[in-house]
Amino acid sequence: MPLYNITLKTNAPVEELEKAKAFAREKGGVIRHEYSIIKGFTVEFPDDTVQTLKSTEHVHIEQDGAVSPH
Repeated sequence: MPLYNITLKTNAPVEELEKAKAFAREKGGVIRHEYSIIKGFTVEFPDDTVQTLKSTEHVHIEQDGAVSPH
């Protein structure tokens, strides 16, 4: 399963992050890391169900991947 970085949008209530984590687990996701500096987490999530999490207005979702300086 691919990894996704989930972060709370700027004006979103903090409880929305807990809702996103619960929703991800409910849909078969496995939380791999929780961030302390930013409000977010990394989740291993099935490709076929990530769209349901993307429909949430309070979080930003980005597939995790290698970063290379250019």
